[in-house]
Amino acid sequence: MREEDGPPPGVEGNTGLSAKPGTSTGAAAPRSVGAPSGLSAVEDLAEKLRALIASEGLRVGDSLPTERELCDRFRASRNTVREAMRILKAYGIVTVRPKVGATIVDDRMERALELFSFNTLEVSRKTFSDIQGFRGLLEIASVDLIFDRVARADIAELREINERLRGAASCDEAAEIDFRLHTRLIAVMGNKAILDVYKIMKPVILRIMATGKTQQIYATETLGEHATILDALEARDRLAYQYRMRAHLQAGGGNFDP
Repeated sequence: MREEDGPPPGVEGNTGLSAKPGTSTGAAAPRSVGAPSGLSAVEDLAEKLRALIASEGLRVGDSLPTERELCDRFRASRNTVREAMRILKAYGIVTVRPKVGATIVDDRMERALELFSFNTLEVSRKTFSDIQGFRGLLEIASVDLIFDRVARADIAELREINERLRGAASCDEAAEIDFRLHTRLIAVMGNKAILDVYKIMKPVILRIMATGKTQQIYATETLGEHATILDALEARDRLAYQYRMRAHLQAGGGNFDP
């Protein structure tokens, strides 16, 4: 979508082809005569543009038709096309730049991280319980898969990451190291979908990890808890691993208000 008529307002984004766009970020658009019941003209066009991307096999880096071509093809106004593009941008499907036009991108993970971070500004004790319970499903209940797949090189790398806690310059840096260790452990399972979901939760997990802790606590208590978990992992002691990981994940719950 080239910009013969000037750049669409506020565009630049990604490729969330599987996500269903929601409402427009601009003013409410009128219903389209040919749009399915419940969809505005903008929402209907956004759906058609997603279908166009899929049907024509467009990939990251490919360009969409120009704004004028889209207006003609879908019998839509210029404003409707621009608002539909805003939706695609919000879901990380396209980026639009002046004199370049609309290009297919894939920033879905980044968008999801932004949305998740925005919605987890406060962490209650219930949030702590829910998040740590979910982590337990991955890091404790998946013990058999982890033990079957983990290699000596994985354990060595996990130990190396853990040792970095000694030299962390701040509590925030220590939390990042803590998160990196757990992410590396989950990566052992070899399931990209699980790893992606875990990464989406990073903002709230970091908040949980850092609350009530100091650099000294990270360099001693947290490092020691990790070390005992890795010892059990290396010894292939499933019961010890599960017990120590559960205790580690539940530590600090008292730092959060109900």
